[in-house]
Amino acid sequence: MSSGRKLYMFQNLLICTDLNDGLHRLVRFVPSLAASGIRKLVFFHSVRVDDDRGVPKVDKAAMEAARQSLSIAQENVPDGVDVEVVVESDRIVDNILHTIKTHHCDLVLLGTDNKTLLNEKLFGSTTAELVERIKIPLLVVRPALMSTYTREELDLRCRHLLRYLLIAYNDGQTAKDLVQQISQVARDRPDNSLESCLLAWAIESKHRREIPQSQTLEEAQQALTTVKEELEQLNLTVTTEVREQERLKAMMDLAMEYDISAIAVNSPSIPRLLEWSRPNFANLLLRRSWHPVLFFPDPD
Repeated sequence: MSSGRKLYMFQNLLICTDLNDGLHRLVRFVPSLAASGIRKLVFFHSVRVDDDRGVPKVDKAAMEAARQSLSIAQENVPDGVDVEVVVESDRIVDNILHTIKTHHCDLVLLGTDNKTLLNEKLFGSTTAELVERIKIPLLVVRPALMSTYTREELDLRCRHLLRYLLIAYNDGQTAKDLVQQISQVARDRPDNSLESCLLAWAIESKHRREIPQSQTLEEAQQALTTVKEELEQLNLTVTTEVREQERLKAMMDLAMEYDISAIAVNSPSIPRLLEWSRPNFANLLLRRSWHPVLFFPDPD
């Protein structure tokens, strides 16, 4: 692994919300997020610019209302935790990227529906541009679920934000990069954050060229055992699972069976993630999984 690659610590979290996606509820759960290892929280909202007879007009009243709504997050902040509120207008992607840089965020939490990535509720048509340009991981959740959790359930979800990761593995270079990225997170993780990983390999009956396949279940298990030993050196509890099953279904089934916090995945290239004519595994997972998906961008 190149020493110049981005280091992920997952302590500075950027929460992007449209104030209707359920993520705005997290302003009341700052202590819960802090319990999961978060040390800085930035709540971001973008107000649409009105077109007044062809002249762009900033809705200052809407911006102030959004700022007041999100400022609730700053009322009950534990010691050692910093909370910021950022409300901007227009140029959504540029403002998000600027906020990431300004506040040194290393993880972005956002909401998408489970139909298509480009039909995502938070950013609409700007999602494609964000995904292509962002350099830090995304934790994607479903607004429909965030909106229906009770306060008790949401408190627990925040405390277990990334406690148990399902790693979709197949021994290819992309999967190896994913393990290295998760290892970076694990090395300097705070208490009560990442604790366990499930290394899972799904052997599909119909071989596809872009997905490396093991000839036998035994060979796959042997490869997983090697990776398991590497991760266990980072004081992680690691379980392995090999299944003869379609990969997407296998990962979603395992996420339910093992009480997974999020499914971790990456993609060999960001632009390919959005090529609908040739959807890859990460693309399909982001579109279809009801479980949170932790997406790592391609390492530089």
